[in-house]
Formats: sequence, structure tokens, C-alpha cells
Amino acid sequence: MKLIKLFFIAAGLTLTANAVNAQQKIGNISTDEVFANLPDVKMASETVDNLTKVKKAEIDKVIAEYQTKLKTAQDKEKTLTEANKAVLTKELEAAQVELDNLAKKIEDTRAQAAKEISAKQAELYNPLQQKVKDAVAAVAKEKGLNYIFDVSTRGSNLVYTEGGEDITDLVKAKLGASATATKPAGKAKK
Repeated sequence: MKLIKLFFIAAGLTLTANAVNAQQKIGNISTDEVFANLPDVKMASETVDNLTKVKKAEIDKVIAEYQTKLKTAQDKEKTLTEANKAVLTKELEAAQVELDNLAKKIEDTRAQAAKEISAKQAELYNPLQQKVKDAVAAVAKEKGLNYIFDVSTRGSNLVYTEGGEDITDLVKAKLGASATATKPAGKAKK
């Protein structure tokens, strides 16, 4: 009887030990915080912001040209009389065609600017995202973590993180980012 009890106790301890060993280790990270502290991200943001300003200036220039030509056409229209009706009508029709072309140019310029800005963002941010992804994987392996949840404000469904290991500072350190606890604007702890 004692032997059977001892066997069950040993089996129970063995199963418990195996269950403990089989538990998955979970960690969490705030990639928003990591990105907010990466110097490369700050430089990429400045580059994209500068490109956006240049493209906005180009669009504003075409809009100003449109507004000037529109005002000129409206002023001409006010001088319409029976004596100059035939000549002025042709001039106003030509002005309308020119205004239509400028309106199309504004839309084309906007579309091209959006395309160029999007391409620049992809060019600059995709390698940074891969760099962070690689650092997260490296830290997870070093810490023996099986799962990492991103608890950033970008839509994590994870509501409870107690017991998980926060690796944000370790990833920032691996990437050479500021180790201070700078939180992105609007960051709320869950």
C-alpha cells in the first residue's frame, strides 16, 4: 500500500515537473516606445516631414496659380458688355479650359506627392521595422520566451499582462535606443 502511494506521489511530482517545464513563457513589448526612442526613426520622420513640406509647397504653388487665373477670369467677366461680348466670351472660354487643366494638375500633383511620400516612408521605415523585429526575436530567444505580445496603442487585444515579462527596455538596449522610459504621446498603460 505504501509502495502504491509512493508511486502515485512520484508520478504526480514527475507530471507536475513536466507541466511546469512545458509552460509557455510569455513576454510583452511596447513597440511604440521602442520606435519613439530610436534615433533612426527620428531621422526618418524628419526626412518624411521635409519631403511632405516640399510637396505641399509644390501643390500650394499650383493652387495659387489657379486662384490667380480664376480671379483674372472673374474680373474679365465683370467687364462683359455687348460691344466686347464676342471677344470676351472666347477669352473666358479659353480661361475655363486653362482652369480645368490647372485643376487636373492640382489633383495629379497631389496624387504624385502622396505616392512619393508613401514610397519614401516604405523605403525608410521597412528596414527599421525589420531591425526591431530581429531585435525582439533575439531578446525573446535570450530570455527563453515563446510568445511576445505588443501592448502598444496600435490595437493590441491583450488586456492583461501581469506575469508576462516586459522586454521593451531590452530591445531598446539591443538597438542602441535611449534607455529612458520615454513613452509615446497618448500612451496609456493597460
